[in-house]
Amino acid sequence: PTNNDWFSWNGSGSSFRFDATGFAVLKKVLVANRGEIAVRILRTLREMGIASVAVYSDADRDSLHVRRADQAYPIGPAPAVDSYLRIDRLIDAAKRSGADGLAPGYGFLAENPELAEACEGSGIRFIGPPASAMRLLGSKVSARRVFAEAGAPIVPGGEAGSVEEATATAERVGYPILLKANAGGGGKGMRRVESQTQLLPLLERARSEAGRAFGDDSVYIEKVLSNPRHVEIQLMGDQEGNLVHLFERDCSIQRRFQKVVEETPCPAITAELVERMAVCALRGARDAGYYSAGTVEFLLDEHGQFYFLEMNTRLQVEHPITELCTGIDLVKQMLHVASGGSLLLTQEQVVRSGVAIQCRVYAENPARGFLPSPGRIGVLIAPSGPGVRDDSGITSGSWVSPNYDPLISKLCVWAPDRDTALARMRRALGEYVVTGIDTNLAFHQSLFQHPEFVGGRYDTGFIDRHLAELAKGTPIGESDRTALALAIAVSAYASERGAREGRGLDGPSPWLAAHRARLAAGRNRVR
Repeated sequence: PTNNDWFSWNGSGSSFRFDATGFAVLKKVLVANRGEIAVRILRTLREMGIASVAVYSDADRDSLHVRRADQAYPIGPAPAVDSYLRIDRLIDAAKRSGADGLAPGYGFLAENPELAEACEGSGIRFIGPPASAMRLLGSKVSARRVFAEAGAPIVPGGEAGSVEEATATAERVGYPILLKANAGGGGKGMRRVESQTQLLPLLERARSEAGRAFGDDSVYIEKVLSNPRHVEIQLMGDQEGNLVHLFERDCSIQRRFQKVVEETPCPAITAELVERMAVCALRGARDAGYYSAGTVEFLLDEHGQFYFLEMNTRLQVEHPITELCTGIDLVKQMLHVASGGSLLLTQEQVVRSGVAIQCRVYAENPARGFLPSPGRIGVLIAPSGPGVRDDSGITSGSWVSPNYDPLISKLCVWAPDRDTALARMRRALGEYVVTGIDTNLAFHQSLFQHPEFVGGRYDTGFIDRHLAELAKGTPIGESDRTALALAIAVSAYASERGAREGRGLDGPSPWLAAHRARLAAGRNRVR
C-alpha cells in the first residue's frame, strides 16, 4: 500500500490486518471502562475499522457505551469492586469475545500493572504502558525517586506506611501536609492535614477511600505549597524508545483535589518554562522505560518554580483539549503503539494552535456542597456549533448511577485565542440543557464570567476562595428559559407516551420509533 489505509490478508487459516508500515494491527478491542471515556475510545475504534467490545455492570445494562459497541458482555453487579475492578471478569470477557486488545481508559484499573500483566499472560495487547513502568511510576513514592534522579525538582514529602512513619514524615516536612493515595489519582484518597491532631483520623479515611477506589490503601505525604498552579505535560512514546511531548495543560481550577476546568496553553507560563518542564518529563519517562500516552504533573509556585508532582500512566480525562490544539488523536496513537508501531509523529511535527478549554459537567449541586445528584435524566440537549466538542456517555433518559463518578460530560471548546474561547464556552454553557437532576452548569456559567478567571489569575485555591459567589450560579436568560421550557415539554411528552405504551395504548409515534432505534447496527450483547 502507498497510503495509511488498513488492509487485510487471509491465509493458512488465520486472519491478520496490517497497516501501511507492514506491522500487524489489532482486530478487536475490549474497552474495560464505562461512560464517556468508553464512548470516546469506541469512536476511534470505529474510525480505524477495529471491532469493539463493551463490558457492563448490572447498573449499566442500557448505557450508551453498551449500545455503541459491536458486542457487549456483563461483568457483575453495580459496585465497581464486583465488576469494573474484577480483572478475572475482564480477561474472561476479552477471551470469550475474541478480543486481541484491551483499552482501560482512565480510572478503575487503568493504572493497575496486574491488569497489564494479565493481558500479556493471555495474549491480549494492553492499550497502555508496560506493567514495569506502571508499577514503577504508579507508585507515587518510587515515581518521585525516578524523577528526582532525572533532575526534576520534587515537592518535599515522604512515605506514610504506618502511623509512626506518617508522623515522622509530617514533622520533617512541616504542616500543613497532603495525604495522597499511592496508587491512584482524581482526588481519591487525598486529605489535607493541618496539624498533628488531625493526622490519625484523616490517615484512616485516606487509606479507606484509596482502598475502595484503587484496591491499594497505601498513602504518602507531600508538603502543601502556597497558592500553586497545577500544570501538566502530555507525553506519547513508542516501544522503540521514541518519546515526544504535546505541550502543557493548566488544571488549576479544582475542588476537593478534583479537576473541574482545564485549558491549554496555560495563561501564566512562558514557552521557555514549558520546554524546561517538558525536558524533565521526557527524561524521567525515558528512564522508566515508558511508552504509550502518559502525563507528568507539576506544581508551579507563585515565584515561577516548578516541582514534580506525579505521573499518570494512562490517558487523562482532559486529553481532548490537547487533541483540539494539536489535531492529534491520542487514542489512535495509543492503539498504534500497542500494535507495535513506531510513533506516527516527531517532536518537530507536534504543532499547537489556538486555545482549548474543558469544563466537567457533573450531576451535583454546588449550592449543597457539591452533593451528587444521581437519578434519571429527563432531557439532555448538548451544545454544538463551531469549535465545540462534547464528550458524553449519557443521553436523554439515561440513569446517573450513585455507584460511579457523577460525570455527565466533558464540554470542550477551541478558538484562535483565549478571549474567543471563553466567549465560546459561555455560549455553549448557555445552550446546555439537562432536566431531571441537579448539575453544575450554573456554577460553570458563574466561573467563566468571574473577572479573576477571565484574566487568567487563578491557582488551585481559586474555587475555595470564591465558592460562595460561584455556587449561587448565574440567572437563566430569556433564551435559556425558552430552551428549558421546550426541553421540559418534550420530556413530559415522552413520559406520557411511555405511560401509554405501558397501558397497552401504543400507537404510531415518531417518539416511540426513535426510542426503539438501534444506535449500532449489528451490535451483539451477550447476556
